Amino acid sequence: MTYNSLFTVLTDPALVDETLTHATAMAEANDAHLDVLCLGVDRSQTGYYYAGASAVVLQETITRAQDEAEEIDGLARKRLAGATIRWAAEKGVAQIADIGRHVAARARFSDLVILPQPYGEGRGAELEAVTEAALFEGRASVLIAPVGHVPSAAPKRILFGWNESAEALAAARAALPLMRGAEVVHVVVIDPPTHGPNRSDPGGLVAQYLARHGVKTEIDVLSRSMPRVSDVLLRHVTDMDADMVVMGAYGHSRFREAIFGGATRYMLEQATVPVFMAH
Repeated sequence: MTYNSLFTVLTDPALVDETLTHATAMAEANDAHLDVLCLGVDRSQTGYYYAGASAVVLQETITRAQDEAEEIDGLARKRLAGATIRWAAEKGVAQIADIGRHVAARARFSDLVILPQPYGEGRGAELEAVTEAALFEGRASVLIAPVGHVPSAAPKRILFGWNESAEALAAARAALPLMRGAEVVHVVVIDPPTHGPNRSDPGGLVAQYLARHGVKTEIDVLSRSMPRVSDVLLRHVTDMDADMVVMGAYGHSRFREAIFGGATRYMLEQATVPVFMAH
């Protein structure tokens, strides 16, 4: 498998350059085609705030979203004009409640979706909706680009978070092209089960699977010495000087993670290196 078809979504003029820097680097490294969707987002909630509003107010929100789409599209085309990759860009307007449909329709025909970090200061609520739409409705692998990080189109040291879940295995399979090119992939197992068929060799079977695909692996078994699993993973990212994290996304329901938190949400909030996810 190779990444021949890449896709990204731009909804914030301030994130255009940052996101396209990562996306074009990945496209260049894989000789891939990059599709860019420039969306102006109407953030009003239909049936709630605007239920009693006038048509003039409603039209104002649509006009504002159209103007934003034009601005994002102009910035994207200017940024890509001198690029050596093959690319295409389209623009449109979507309500925040309906944005997932537009993203998923394109993500499902992509090998990899490159998106900005969805959480953090100044990040719009639509970024979470875009990320989840690509993962769940689009069934695509997603690469989250953290703020201020140099693109890692060919990471040398990869941390792979293994918890024996279907999501983690899906991420490993989807990330094989990146893993094969790495100098080492650390299969990280936190508090492995004391019972079960893999208790004597935690991470052994998935490491064997990766090795048969030409991946150089090491197994790191860690104890959960911090309150959250994501904290242990992030500390190990620093300890091993990782260039990228590969992990399964949303092992719990999205509702549970939104209310109570979870490894996926905390990783996306705190990560300082790109995070490759699949569900």
